[in-house]
Amino acid sequence: MTATISDFRSDTVTKPTPQMRRAMADAEVGDDVYGEDPTVRRLEEATAELLGTEAALFVPTGSMGNQIALRLHARPGTEVILEGRSHVFHYEMAAMSALSGLLPRPVEGERGVLTPEAVAPWIRPESVYYLPRTALLVAENTHNVAGGTVWPRAALDRLLELSRARSIPVHLDGARLWNAAAAQGVPEASLAAGFSSVMVCYSKGLRAPVGSAVCGGKAFVAEAWRVRKLFGGGMRQVGVLAAAALVALRSERSRLPEDHARARRLAGSLAGLPGLAVDPARVETNMVMVGLDERLGEASAFLPRLKAEGVLAGSMGPRLLRLVTHADVGDADVDRAARAFETLTS
Repeated sequence: MTATISDFRSDTVTKPTPQMRRAMADAEVGDDVYGEDPTVRRLEEATAELLGTEAALFVPTGSMGNQIALRLHARPGTEVILEGRSHVFHYEMAAMSALSGLLPRPVEGERGVLTPEAVAPWIRPESVYYLPRTALLVAENTHNVAGGTVWPRAALDRLLELSRARSIPVHLDGARLWNAAAAQGVPEASLAAGFSSVMVCYSKGLRAPVGSAVCGGKAFVAEAWRVRKLFGGGMRQVGVLAAAALVALRSERSRLPEDHARARRLAGSLAGLPGLAVDPARVETNMVMVGLDERLGEASAFLPRLKAEGVLAGSMGPRLLRLVTHADVGDADVDRAARAFETLTS
């Protein structure tokens, strides 16, 4: 096994930058449960300004941010319409049901993008009293399982138009909204506009060690503060973490196109190899999805062989791999990954 490892499992495996570590060591802190941490306040204000929302609340994880929003928008026993492969549905431990008594209504999207034509038939009619009410729509941008798909603004507008017509709030899981904005060359606020609430992650793509935010109107965030405490997310001198996230916001977003370019280069290198299904045209941000044919076996068996060649990747299905580019993998790592796949498919 090679001593050098190129880690493409996720953009969450990055290490904090030296600037982040210095900011963490020097952070001005207070007790955030009392609302007295000045560094947290600065982060929340900067995030809200960036997204064009009235307020923001710092939370430990993106999953908690999403679940706070779902709890506030929907009553127990109501339905939440979401894309069938969304993070909220697949990777949050059925929290919407366990914590808030909500029923997910998965709907198939087009590469992760929900269309009004797919959503509208599942909005429950008020005239039928014995059906659960539709309480919330959820969009994910970029869409993880679809391969980092970016929602076109026109697609967002069509979903928001439907939500307004039916008086249903819409939550945006924007864990990687930074990537969507970078890919389209637009401000994050332009992609957050119109949503009832937005969640963003500082630890995905931006190299912060931990932390997310749930954003929306002032009244929404005031209630989110209470639910965060209910869910165990009240934190004390947490400015040491918020300081790193502030550095991430200010210095890391402009670097994301480099990750996207490396993902496209990696996809181009893998596309012609025997036994692999890779479509470079579908690489919109920092994710490359790699299908395996029967000759190469299942992902669970292929990944250890890939690791032996010095490359770590993730599994998204029995015969589907995901490779994610980020700040801690450079051109040499892309080349190593290409050579590893070439060796294993020859």
